[in-house]
Amino acid sequence: MASSPSKRLGVSLLGCGEIGSILARAVKAGKAGSAELRFLFDRDPERSRRLAQELGGIRVAGSVRELLSDAETRVVVEAASQSALAEYGEEILRSGKDLMVMSVGALADEELLHRLLEAARKGGSRIHVPSGSIPGVDGVKAAHLVGIREAQLTTRKPPVALSYSPYLKEKGVDLSGLRGPLVVFEGTAREAVRAFPESVNIAATLGLAGIGLDRLRVRIIADPSLDRNVHELRLVGEAGEMVVVARNVPSPGNPKTSYLAALSAIMRLRDLVEILLVGT
Repeated sequence: MASSPSKRLGVSLLGCGEIGSILARAVKAGKAGSAELRFLFDRDPERSRRLAQELGGIRVAGSVRELLSDAETRVVVEAASQSALAEYGEEILRSGKDLMVMSVGALADEELLHRLLEAARKGGSRIHVPSGSIPGVDGVKAAHLVGIREAQLTTRKPPVALSYSPYLKEKGVDLSGLRGPLVVFEGTAREAVRAFPESVNIAATLGLAGIGLDRLRVRIIADPSLDRNVHELRLVGEAGEMVVVARNVPSPGNPKTSYLAALSAIMRLRDLVEILLVGT
């Protein structure tokens, strides 16, 4: 779907948690350019009703099908979960509406990614993945054109942002009372997003940008001295070397998520309606 800058961009939201709420408020406030918020949908109807009441004048969909029946909705933003993307993604794309994916880690599932791409081809729609919680994704995409030899992402987070993980529980790792930095994971990006599905979506984004989910090495460190999320990307390729460090403030209502991830999605929506586009 090629969005015309002269028209308003109808946007509907799948998921009304922390990220979805930030996006909805931004669109309503005009921070996403001429994007217009159409419908809200959440598996928890009360959560979508509360957000709609706060914003005023926004309709709540009783189902994804109701949302997709809205002719003015041109982009659906998934801000729910990996499971929600797997459940609803194909239907959204087959309907001809573009899909913006926030739960990028779900795309580490090659079968799901293939199904979504096929649905997009059939529907004439597109899948948008915002840059997320680290700058430099445009540089990774450009460097990939001539070859990337090696890449490593090191993520440091406060223990509270990682302690939810079933992976750590299975490993018997207890982060409560942690007094110093602890490496809790080392592996590929594909493995990382499965172990920490809500915390390292950026690993999947970087992998999809060109490094490859099986070639990007990831280290995750729980550090009780931190009050924010720190991502460091080191890349070596034919275009040179790249080192990017981001020290992100956590999202106001969810320490597992970087605030920058929501802001990058807002800017991606703006890019769909802007005439002057800066960056790839």
